[in-house]
Amino acid sequence: MSSLPVARVGRHKQRYQDHLRLVSGCIPYRFEKNDEELKCHVENRVRVLMISTPNRDDLVFPKGGWETDETVREAACREALEEAGVRGILSESPLGMWEFRSKSRENSSSLKGGCRGYMFALKVTEELDSWPEQSTYCRKWLTAEDAFKFCRYDWMRESLANFLTCLDEEMIIGATREILELPNIPPDTGADHQILPQSYFEKPSAVQHLETSSTKCIVQG
Repeated sequence: MSSLPVARVGRHKQRYQDHLRLVSGCIPYRFEKNDEELKCHVENRVRVLMISTPNRDDLVFPKGGWETDETVREAACREALEEAGVRGILSESPLGMWEFRSKSRENSSSLKGGCRGYMFALKVTEELDSWPEQSTYCRKWLTAEDAFKFCRYDWMRESLANFLTCLDEEMIIGATREILELPNIPPDTGADHQILPQSYFEKPSAVQHLETSSTKCIVQG
């Protein structure tokens, strides 16, 4: 059994841009497998993972500093493992970029404490019983509706809204793919039937397909 990596501490490798600390994080998610829920809207089927911090009732998504020896996607995977104890498949493109102040500088007028954060979607494939920062963070699976209520920051609510939009588009594309993969049955020659052209089922060019644009990201200890 491989040992867990030790959580990184300090900021000697921290990346900065335009005097802003660069941060990377993700929204870990999974789908409920209940047969009845499979018929529901995707927002009712999905569960997202959030983490709590001591002495706070609100919740956050795993995130942290993007360091010089890793890519932004590797940083997101690392933070998910360190803070929430999950691994999975990370989206290729971020859900968006947000600028905000660190929690210690939220009410300060100083230029210090500014952050630029990138958030990704992480489809969870492994949930560990133990993880590096387990003593600091407790994790909780929530419905999308509850996640909106517990989000500590407005920018996290925006990232969650972007995630759900991408997920809706993914479900639409998945349904179209199932239609395209149906057995090729000879068409009825009756005059009352219309055969739709292949282009009718083609994927809209403006829609981003998370599954095909995602890769498995595993942080090595």
